Amino acid sequence: MGNLLFILLGLIVGGLLAVIGTYLYLVSSATSKIRLSEAESRRMIDEAEARRRELVLEAKDESLKVRDELERENQQRRKEIDRLERRTQQKEEQIDRRIESLDRRERKVQTSERELEEMRQDLSRIEEERRIELERVAQLTLEEARTQVVQQAEIEMRDVMNRQVREIEQQAKLEANQRALKILATTIQRVSSDYVAENTVSVVPLPTDDMKGRIIGREGRNIRSLEQATGVDLIVDDTPEAVTLSSFDPVRREIARRSLAKLIQDGRIHPARIEEVVNKTRLEVEQIIREEGERVAYEANVQGLHPDLIKLLGRLKYRTSYGQNVLQHSLEVSQIAGALAAELGADFNVCKTAALLHDIGKAVDHEVEGPHALIGADIARRLGRSAKIVHAIAAHHGEEEPQTVEAFIVATADSISGARPGARREMVETYIKRLEALEGVANSFAGVEKAYAIQAGREVRILVQPEKVDDLAATRLARDIVRKIQESLEYPGQIKVTVIRETRVVDYAR
Repeated sequence: MGNLLFILLGLIVGGLLAVIGTYLYLVSSATSKIRLSEAESRRMIDEAEARRRELVLEAKDESLKVRDELERENQQRRKEIDRLERRTQQKEEQIDRRIESLDRRERKVQTSERELEEMRQDLSRIEEERRIELERVAQLTLEEARTQVVQQAEIEMRDVMNRQVREIEQQAKLEANQRALKILATTIQRVSSDYVAENTVSVVPLPTDDMKGRIIGREGRNIRSLEQATGVDLIVDDTPEAVTLSSFDPVRREIARRSLAKLIQDGRIHPARIEEVVNKTRLEVEQIIREEGERVAYEANVQGLHPDLIKLLGRLKYRTSYGQNVLQHSLEVSQIAGALAAELGADFNVCKTAALLHDIGKAVDHEVEGPHALIGADIARRLGRSAKIVHAIAAHHGEEEPQTVEAFIVATADSISGARPGARREMVETYIKRLEALEGVANSFAGVEKAYAIQAGREVRILVQPEKVDDLAATRLARDIVRKIQESLEYPGQIKVTVIRETRVVDYAR
């Protein structure tokens, strides 16, 4: 029992000692940590204080730099202000000097105005005295003298103005002729080509006169069948080895010519064969018409044409005007109009298209009443052409007044193609009548002695009586004759009017 107590007591004492030792260890450890923490805190405080001192120093340095910079800027501004003040002071001094100068000039001007007024009064008085003296010497009042002076000045100015008008007209004509000749020469150079006038063939040659009987047939049945199938009149007369075809429609006449040539070559001529050959030939001619229309449109570089317009163009292959093939003429007019449009800056496509279609009405003028220009314009309108193209077609022969540059160009190109030498043939009577009409217009003016139409009616030369027509009157006479020709005559191209005044002085030595 005693040992047990001793053991328990020993355990208690040992536990107490262990607890005390543990406590002392913990206290010692905590104390060391506290000391370390205090040392770390002092170190951090020292570092923060050092950093604070560094920042303070940097801030002081920066503030010093800013202050120095501000001081430099202030010094520059002070210098600039001083400079501006000096300039302002100088300008004020200059303004003061100018004001003083203007004051002096104003005083001088006032003095001069007074002197000028006095001189004006003296001059008025002198002029009045001189007028009175002149009226007394000349025995004319001021109004009468002024009237005479004005009349004399009017006469002199009229002569001067006439001379100036003549010089201006001559210069304008020279420049206009040079410009026009340049444009026309360039245009014709571009489209120059050999040209041969064509005629629609209306006479079919026969190998022998016996063929006429076969063409007529028994009781005329063959010729009636051919006329009925083609719509063309066949004239079989005494002309040796030839049959004449007559029709207002050139396409029908061409179909009849080709059909008759095939029948003559084949030798089999009877109503059934005639109908068969005519139908085949009609298809061939229609194909040729389409191909010709497409060819001409391609050569003229005109695109987007309606198929009906292509067909009508092709029909012009068998149409002539004064011996000139209308299809070739249309192509030539299109090329000339395109060149003129390029030179003058007009609408190129409108000019070429309108020029190519300008005679399209001739393809149906035997079927529709009216001028071919208006017929063609109506066709172009119905087939979708623009208003400018329609107007140019309608105005190319004057049925409508030309309102656009393109209309004038198409009309000019048509005149160039039709009026150039060799393009067309005219009846001798028509040619003579045109020359007589031209000479008659010139002879209708007073002072004209003789008038001669030359160069196929493209120039008229007029001899005047020198005692009745002076140089200035000759200029007016030429202008009046030109105006009357334009108003009373129709002609292609242009007509040159030349007035010749000759003065002869004759004397005798005795």
